[in-house]
Amino acid sequence: MKPLAVTDHTLASALGVGRAATLAALRDGRSGLARKTFETAALDTWIGEVEGVDAQALPPALADFDCRNNRLAWLGLQADGFAASVARARARFGPRRIGVFLGTSTSGILQTELAYRRRDPATGALPADFRYAQTHNTYSVVDFTRRVLDLEGPSCAVSTACSSSAKVFGHAARLIELGVIDAAVVGGVDSLCLTTLYGFNSLELLSDDICRPWDAQRHGLSLGEAAAFALLERDADTPQAWLRGVGESSDGFHMSSPHPQGAGAAEAMQAALAQAGVAPGEIDYLNLHGTATPNNDSAEDLAVCTVFGDRLPCSSTKGATGHTLGAAGGVEAAIAMLALQHGLMPGGLNRRTPDAALRSRYLDANVEARLRLVASNSFGFGGSNACLVFGAAA
Repeated sequence: MKPLAVTDHTLASALGVGRAATLAALRDGRSGLARKTFETAALDTWIGEVEGVDAQALPPALADFDCRNNRLAWLGLQADGFAASVARARARFGPRRIGVFLGTSTSGILQTELAYRRRDPATGALPADFRYAQTHNTYSVVDFTRRVLDLEGPSCAVSTACSSSAKVFGHAARLIELGVIDAAVVGGVDSLCLTTLYGFNSLELLSDDICRPWDAQRHGLSLGEAAAFALLERDADTPQAWLRGVGESSDGFHMSSPHPQGAGAAEAMQAALAQAGVAPGEIDYLNLHGTATPNNDSAEDLAVCTVFGDRLPCSSTKGATGHTLGAAGGVEAAIAMLALQHGLMPGGLNRRTPDAALRSRYLDANVEARLRLVASNSFGFGGSNACLVFGAAA
């Protein structure tokens, strides 16, 4: 593919709001996870909650969109001057030539959970002020973002579980290549809710310990929430990074378990490398999907070693942010670009005992080096896989 310019990107996660806060936390080896409760969920677990979400006030004209998910999106869109960068692109290309493609899994389902508590006792009807389309529907965050940024190009929500906000990079790249649009806002937003907390707990995937990717005693994930956005343009003189390749695949194996040999994950990585036109040995760092569930880490390790061998430095940053589900691909793309921009390969957190069965070169501490090419993996339920390759701006 012709490299696409990433002219701006930003994120809000449990590590803080904006690139500087995220980079500082990564440099300090600081996790945003805390043992705490969320809403009425009575679970003993660690959570990556974004501070200040409930205090966000949406503009009066967007009051119908008020929910935790859109307040989180609003928080992210105000960071790092991202909205101003989009305004510049809008002036350059026109609002109809910029698409909006965002990944989410549960979107604003918390708003429906709250509405159910206020059902009419006689009829069971939801309260009249509940607005499903603007707050719960997976497209609501896309519609909200289009209105905030005053964009009128093609738009859609991608909901393929935890690969959602990585796959939107591919969707945007294809439409730009076809000439349908000149630029796109991509990323993902997913906020905490009771459905995900209780759901992952029922699947026995939620850990009562802080998540420990690549640890011999790992036994599950810690849930988080986040918003992440990137602005892709057909070309630019001073980009922050280049999107070089996008690889996507489907395991076609199981509804919730990855292919045990990581076959689909390896295909996604190989496809991303082929699209970027680079050899495996040219990648300097890989941000793993790394959920800290036993099967996922084992399958990903096999896939990484199949494609890259066992010498590529890699790490999972979910010990810092938690698993942000539909936003994870966007968050980790942003972290991969921060790694490129600042020459920082972030060490994975919380690992106490390396799993001897995993052979990839997992980093437990930060490593500073000049990076030219990095990759980021995102895998979702149903075997939905995506890998992104980013190149340095200069």
